[in-house]
Amino acid sequence: MAAAAKEEQKGELAESINDLFGSVSAMVKSELQGSTNHLDLLEKMNLRVAEEYKGFGDVAAGLSVFVEQLKAKSGSFEEYVKQIDVIEQQVTEFEAVISVLDRYVSMLESKVQSVHQNPPPS
Repeated sequence: MAAAAKEEQKGELAESINDLFGSVSAMVKSELQGSTNHLDLLEKMNLRVAEEYKGFGDVAAGLSVFVEQLKAKSGSFEEYVKQIDVIEQQVTEFEAVISVLDRYVSMLESKVQSVHQNPPPS
């Protein structure tokens, strides 16, 4: 009877060990599945971000072309800007001449009024 009891204990121990290994195996499998799911999610996120950055690259390339076009257009306006600067300088000089003439006319006007108020003796 002692041998049968030992044999039964060995069977229970073997069954417990099998259950333990089965449980550990299931736990490791679950952990690996969780890691795989996490990596799949990261892969999808990386693909989405890469797609979005590709769109940004296209926008940046378009902006670069637009800036080059603006530079070309602003170069053609440079001649007009220089002409405007010359005209502005001429207007400033013209205003100075007008100011001198205005003072001269005022002086002549006051001399004429003085002569009319005090006619010279004849």
